[in-house]
Amino acid sequence: MGALSEFESKQLLASHGVMVSRDKLAHSADEAVAAATDIGGPVAVKLCGRSLAHKSERGLVRLGLDNPDGVRFAAEELLATATEDDGEVALLVSEMVAGHRELIAGVVLTEQFGAALMLGLGGVLAEAVGEVVFRLLPVSEPDCQDMIDELGMAALLGPLRGEPAVDRDALAETLLGLADAADREGIGAIDVNPLVIKDGLPVAVDALVVMSGS
Repeated sequence: MGALSEFESKQLLASHGVMVSRDKLAHSADEAVAAATDIGGPVAVKLCGRSLAHKSERGLVRLGLDNPDGVRFAAEELLATATEDDGEVALLVSEMVAGHRELIAGVVLTEQFGAALMLGLGGVLAEAVGEVVFRLLPVSEPDCQDMIDELGMAALLGPLRGEPAVDRDALAETLLGLADAADREGIGAIDVNPLVIKDGLPVAVDALVVMSGS
């Protein structure tokens, strides 16, 4: 089956208690404009499909669109970019989630030990620090709290630039949700990047679920 689309991936994770960005799927420029109006505020528009795991590398993402004309132009441009090899595609209209802190999280499959839960620093911090911690599945809530402690960047988890401290319990619940989702039959890996901290809470802005055997 391969990978799920971003929209499908985030829906699946949301069903396991992971907080995700507000998204709407559109199949035309008109639908994209209506979706953006419903979401309100600046939005991102992405070309979305099961074959589009690396949208940014192909320039299939438009950010910070704050008026109908901008959304319409982006939607038409993205739809025109789709190729036959992309298969069935749609437009994903998403709220812009702002936060000074970004994390990465997911479930990876190791050859030697099986599935492991992963948490790390994302964005610019990932390049500067390269901090990532792992726990073999299954995990408990205390395991997830330990992972947060082991990030070794406690200062970044406290109040920062006018934003409240990271809600550690909410972050631990997010990690448990990812682990729970990985228990679903047929799931091989989960990648959430970025996991943006907004008002202290972790929000999955982009996600990819890969089915086992793909």
